[in-house]
Amino acid sequence: MLVLVAPGQGAQTPGFLTPWLDLPGAADRIAAWSDAIGLDLAHYGTRADADEIRDTAVAQPLLVAAGLLSAAALDASPSVVAGHSVGEITAAVLAGVIDDEAALRFVRTRGLSMAEAAAVTETGMAALLGGDPDVTVPHLEKLGLTPANVNGGGQVVAAGTAAQIAALEADKPEGVRRVVVLKVAGAFHTHHMAPAVEKLRAAVGDLTVSDPTVRYVSNADGHTVATGTEIIARLVGQVANPVRWDLCMETFQSLGVTALVELSPGGTLTGLAKRALPGVKTLALKTPDDLDTARALISEHAGA
Repeated sequence: MLVLVAPGQGAQTPGFLTPWLDLPGAADRIAAWSDAIGLDLAHYGTRADADEIRDTAVAQPLLVAAGLLSAAALDASPSVVAGHSVGEITAAVLAGVIDDEAALRFVRTRGLSMAEAAAVTETGMAALLGGDPDVTVPHLEKLGLTPANVNGGGQVVAAGTAAQIAALEADKPEGVRRVVVLKVAGAFHTHHMAPAVEKLRAAVGDLTVSDPTVRYVSNADGHTVATGTEIIARLVGQVANPVRWDLCMETFQSLGVTALVELSPGGTLTGLAKRALPGVKTLALKTPDDLDTARALISEHAGA
């Protein structure tokens, strides 16, 4: 059984889209999406520097576009789909809930709204390396921080104000080796993003929504969601609520997933899966050179 997963913000690196644009039709698709949302995705995916693509309003559409482009090139039929944070929008397209242009329009609104919310207060996120979530989470809450991502394998990402992140660096939870401040522009998946929720709720009224055609696993709680309307509601609410990727991986395991392929720019979620899902074959799509290996893996594991 195959699961296709899409990474979240922070996975992007300068120039990562360049080799994908050499695929037949890829440059035309990117150009059409760019026109639809008023953002030059080709520029940001090929020539922009790290600071430019760190911008939330740029990073999020870029990640969804890359995920959709790599999924089209792979042309797989997964049994399960899921996404981490903004990657859930990619997963919604793969599940047939919304079409690709609607997804790009939605994620453009999401990125702009979250960037606007992040500008109100200086906020950020930090990954905690090591430690036990049962110890880490109460410590974060004591400091006023939110465990915004619980990623499995003991990895927790904290989010809050710049002052709260600084306090965390000075006062690490027991067992945590390092606190790594992430290159993101705000405290995503916390109450700081509440203004973005309202804007997204207003934006989804124009979407044409269908029920998923494959199992869609929500990162809110790891549950499979059977209706398109609920998936869209969760996509709206998740910007201000924690990502529970640990629960998604538990669901993959309970469903009997045997292979996991991470769409471009892959790497983060396959790393988590290697630690949390022993025995599950994993592959990250970093460049088109990975497609043949991915297809071979899929031929062995797809179809359940």
